[in-house]
Amino acid sequence: MIRINSHYQKLQASYLFADIARRVAAFQARNPQQSLIRLGIGDVTQPLPAACIAALHKATDEMANASSFRGYGPEQGYDFLREAIAAYDFRARGAQVDADEIFVSDGAKSDTGNIQEIFAQDVRVAIPDPVYPVYVDTNVMAGRTEAAQDGRYPGFVYLDSTAANGYVPALPSEPVDLIYLCFPNNPTGATATRAQLAAWVEYARQNRALILFDAAYEAFIRDPDIPHSIYEIPGAREVAIEFRSFSKTAGFTGLRCAYTVVPKECMAWDDSGQAVPLHALWTRRHTTKFNGVSYPVQRAAEAVYSPEGQQQVHALVDGYLANARTIRSAFESMGFACTGGVNAPYVWIDTQRDAWEFFDLLLTRAGVVCTPGIGFGRCGQQHVRISAFNSAAQVEQALQRITRALS
Repeated sequence: MIRINSHYQKLQASYLFADIARRVAAFQARNPQQSLIRLGIGDVTQPLPAACIAALHKATDEMANASSFRGYGPEQGYDFLREAIAAYDFRARGAQVDADEIFVSDGAKSDTGNIQEIFAQDVRVAIPDPVYPVYVDTNVMAGRTEAAQDGRYPGFVYLDSTAANGYVPALPSEPVDLIYLCFPNNPTGATATRAQLAAWVEYARQNRALILFDAAYEAFIRDPDIPHSIYEIPGAREVAIEFRSFSKTAGFTGLRCAYTVVPKECMAWDDSGQAVPLHALWTRRHTTKFNGVSYPVQRAAEAVYSPEGQQQVHALVDGYLANARTIRSAFESMGFACTGGVNAPYVWIDTQRDAWEFFDLLLTRAGVVCTPGIGFGRCGQQHVRISAFNSAAQVEQALQRITRALS
């Protein structure tokens, strides 16, 4: 008799964005004439930078010629991309990362979900709340929790992120082994200072813990005092793995390209207490279960680091940041408390009412799709996340509709 992985049955009702899609589809079926403006899921809407398009075309043409055709590439990524990443994303900021510590993949979502495979079943996991659902769900699938109780899973250590702490969680008050952090944060848009990240690094070093640092939105940081990488913090190479993505940086949500950094100094321990390099473990997992990102896509990612690419990517991100500032200003003018929208593409709004109720209100009265905060955890109740990933014209129209709906 073939049996299932019963841990999947512990997953709560549905995946957040699938639930949103169902509600939106039902509304559209009832109201086929209503145009919708989507400010919910964090999917980009603007075209790829011209430098990336040119590189993509050139690489595709190479695939049409026997002398330049490429078959299987290295699972970890081509050297030309890994070298560019190391030079521009890290060494240029004073963070020492070597090219062979970079693993190119098809998405930060995939890597943040898969990384837990290399750790013991009984590790103690610290999860911020609110949180990107993939961190939670993949550890539930792996069997590290019991069934959920009152919206939370026994076995996790939850780190509350609220207005009281600026949506940057405090250090855990009990021992933990694996710590998920995301800054700039999804969903709240909060950022962590150098001192706050240094405190996390010191905690990890003192407690032999590991930080899984999701920096998918670092391109939106404009404040020079906010670190773009945890490796800007001394000692972080010993206790942190970092995840990055070209999805939000350069609009690659449809191309799929990201990368994970696993420093060689980063260690975990086996059952006998012997230190084991995580770089070797992730290399084994990555090369066994992943066959590499396509050559044309990696050439397009490399173009991000060209002078033209840097200018174009910066302009693309600036456009989304302008949307975020406009959204935050509009909601604050209506009397809502907000965070994010500065150094981040998301605005986190305290609605002072049930999150799904507010979602339905915007959908039915304004034809605007947002994301209910309760989908990110208990601390997200009474909040919604508004995404800046749309055109300026669509954002302006959405805010006009919302203002009328809430007046």
